[in-house]
Amino acid sequence: MTKKIIIVGATSGIGMAVAQLFIEAGWKVGIAGRREEKLREIAASAPSQVIYSVIDICDKDAGAHLLDMIQQMGGLDYYFHSSGIGKQNTSLDLPIEIATTETNVTGFVRMVDTVFNYFKENGGGHIGVVSSIAGTKGLGSAPAYSATKRFNNTYIQCLAQLAHMQKYPITFTDIKPGFVDTALLNSESNYPMMMSVPKVARSIFKALIAKKRKKIIDWRFTILVFFWKCIPDAVWERLRISN
Repeated sequence: MTKKIIIVGATSGIGMAVAQLFIEAGWKVGIAGRREEKLREIAASAPSQVIYSVIDICDKDAGAHLLDMIQQMGGLDYYFHSSGIGKQNTSLDLPIEIATTETNVTGFVRMVDTVFNYFKENGGGHIGVVSSIAGTKGLGSAPAYSATKRFNNTYIQCLAQLAHMQKYPITFTDIKPGFVDTALLNSESNYPMMMSVPKVARSIFKALIAKKRKKIIDWRFTILVFFWKCIPDAVWERLRISN
C-alpha cells in the first residue's frame, strides 16, 4: 500500500527538498504552504502523486484546512512540519519577535495538535518536525527564534510522553539541523559550518523513514551541541556566538 505524507512548509528550502525526495520514492504526497504558484509547480511535476493546499499556519482555520487535505488524500501515515521563520534581531525589533513567536509557537501548536488528534482517532501515525540546534541554548543574536525552537523541542517531548501515557500509536521525530543555507538566514553568512539544503533534506528523509526519535544534522553539530550543553549559563551568557 502506498504511504501518505503531508508536508507543511513545502514551498521552499528544506520542506520543498524533502517533498521532492518523498515524491521520487513513490509516496503519495500532500504539500502545503502560502505560495500557491510554487505549490502548483511542484504538484504539476507528479500530478498522480501530489495534491496541494494553500495553508497559512497563522490562520485560525489552518487546522481545518489540514483535516480537509487529509480527507482528500484518503488518510495519512506521516506528517512533516517544516514551516517556521527566524531572523537575527539584536535590536529586538518587536514585529519580528512577535511574528516569529506566532509562527513558531502558535502556528506550530495549531498544526501539530490537529494532526496528533487525527492520528489518535485514526490508528496512529508519525509526526516529524524541524526544530533547530538553536534551541539548545539561548542565542542573543536571535532571541525569539532560539526560544521558539526550544519550545518546539519541549512540546514534542510532551506529546511523546502523552502518547505513551495514553497508549496512542503515535511516534515522533524531532529534527535539529545546524545552520542551513536557506532564505531563513537571509544573507547573514557568519554562522559556522553552513550546510546545503540537499544534504540536509537527505538526512531528514532517512530519519523520517527510520522513525528516529531525534536527529541532529550533521555529526559536527552533534559534537557542537554536546559541548554547548556543558557550558555553564554564567559563561554562555558572556560568549559571542554570532554577530
